[in-house]
Amino acid sequence: MSIKVVRPGLLVTVQDLGRFRYQKYGVVAGGAMDTGASRAANLLVGNEGHEAVLEITLTGTELVLEQDTLLAICGARMLVTADGEELPLWRPALVRAGTVIKFGACESGCRSYFAVAGGWDVPEVMGSKSTYLRGAIGGYKGRALKAGDVLAAGAPSLLSERMKESLQKGWRGYGSFAVPLWHASHFAIADNLADPIIRALPGTHYERFTAESKSRLFSQSFQISVQSDRMGYRLEGNHKLELAAPLELLSEAVASGTIQVPADGNPIVLLADRQTTGGYPRIGQVATVDIAVFAQLKPGDRFRFEWITQQEAEELYLDSERDLRMLKAAVALKFNSAN
Repeated sequence: MSIKVVRPGLLVTVQDLGRFRYQKYGVVAGGAMDTGASRAANLLVGNEGHEAVLEITLTGTELVLEQDTLLAICGARMLVTADGEELPLWRPALVRAGTVIKFGACESGCRSYFAVAGGWDVPEVMGSKSTYLRGAIGGYKGRALKAGDVLAAGAPSLLSERMKESLQKGWRGYGSFAVPLWHASHFAIADNLADPIIRALPGTHYERFTAESKSRLFSQSFQISVQSDRMGYRLEGNHKLELAAPLELLSEAVASGTIQVPADGNPIVLLADRQTTGGYPRIGQVATVDIAVFAQLKPGDRFRFEWITQQEAEELYLDSERDLRMLKAAVALKFNSAN
């Protein structure tokens, strides 16, 4: 299977779950911003959750399928069409060769994940297919996709082949594609962004901030600044966050979701393409399950932080992993038992 890029839209890159064994050498982890949506899309086409997907930001992308393709699109709530007919999200779809897939404007959310059976066949760099744009490594030639690019898919799994055979029976009367009646929208963060709450824990230097700043972190709302990207989201609040006394720090390792506070008092939440170390005070740490919420927020969106304990954060993480395991098992059961 392969696709051709007709229009890349705002930004499309190849991403998997990132490269993690090289941070000690200064190589960023990268990977999909919304890992839940990325993993779900892969599972819905019979892949393992770590396979490479296309991360599609906001709008304008147009692709043409060069062969019959088993695909799934998860993430932002947006209108996606196949030859002008709305293509359902959060479920496997078998789409005919020659079909044009168009991504319209996002109704809610910011990023969508396009998975195909077998994943995208691009070279691994340091154990990952993820694109790191600043370093021009990974993905498709180390860059965002352009018009005219052609991407091939890898070898599909046995489960993917069974899914394709099952869905072929539903092509009659469905035009250019066939989909099952069920879907997996339980994982759709973009459906719950009307008044988003981001759960966070106190950071390493939380107690070094003023009492007012500690209170403001969890009481005021923040807006995503236009100075935000895959490296991190800069936040703007009504009140600055301040240290109780000057603090000299050495650069230390940082993680996805670390909330740093530079000298201007506007916090920064580090995300997928974060640097490997940071020297700003760390007032908080976003719970792992809510890091993906930032992937679906865009500049201008507002949210609030909510206090959470480490135990609660761990339990929520384990629940999210259980849900993905259940999705994987459900897909296998549905199609392994199909006639």
